[in-house]
Amino acid sequence: MTKGFCDLGFAKIDTDRFKRRGFPEAIYSSGKSDAQLKEIVRAFIGKKHDLLLTRLEYKKYSFLKEAFPKLRYNSCAKIGYLIFGKKQKRDGLVLVVCAGTSDIPVAEEAFITAELMGNKVKRLYDVGVAGVHRLMYNVELLKKASVIIVVAGMEGALASLVSGLVSSPVVAVPTSCGYGASFGGLSALLTMLNSCSPGISVVNIDNGFGAGYFATLINK
Repeated sequence: MTKGFCDLGFAKIDTDRFKRRGFPEAIYSSGKSDAQLKEIVRAFIGKKHDLLLTRLEYKKYSFLKEAFPKLRYNSCAKIGYLIFGKKQKRDGLVLVVCAGTSDIPVAEEAFITAELMGNKVKRLYDVGVAGVHRLMYNVELLKKASVIIVVAGMEGALASLVSGLVSSPVVAVPTSCGYGASFGGLSALLTMLNSCSPGISVVNIDNGFGAGYFATLINK
């Protein structure tokens, strides 16, 4: 029996993740040194595993880019990635909906994650409940989605509204956007957890990656 991981000493890369989930392990970059990230990336590339680096600051990306010229970067989502070969897209549509422009970085993290994991993904941004007609104008698009990721800060009401309009599952992402009493996203998190609309799953505050990943598992 193979151990299913690559031991770098400071990190044990889960090489068996693809067999279990259909996509290799993603690397959370925050808190890791340049040298550690470099060794991790080298190990992934050596095994020709698709690479996804979340919460990657541009400075660290620039350092890695010198050693790995094919590494790409989305500055809004703060995701570095390297995909081996062209992936066949899944049939279902993953739709990423966000309430306001300030929520876009988290929405983009979800979008890029879902896209790199082989989904057909579309964006529907700045359709929050303060101007609900913007959302209602796009109801037909909402109904076409197999799974919808809803990203919202402030009071986080958008997830409930979207869920009440569609038959597909909704993955709700609270963001830390908002004024003082939003408590860094806690108010949106509690609203989403207490939604009266069934069919909503909630990930942690600002966890666009987790939403994109979970939406992929649903879309499989």
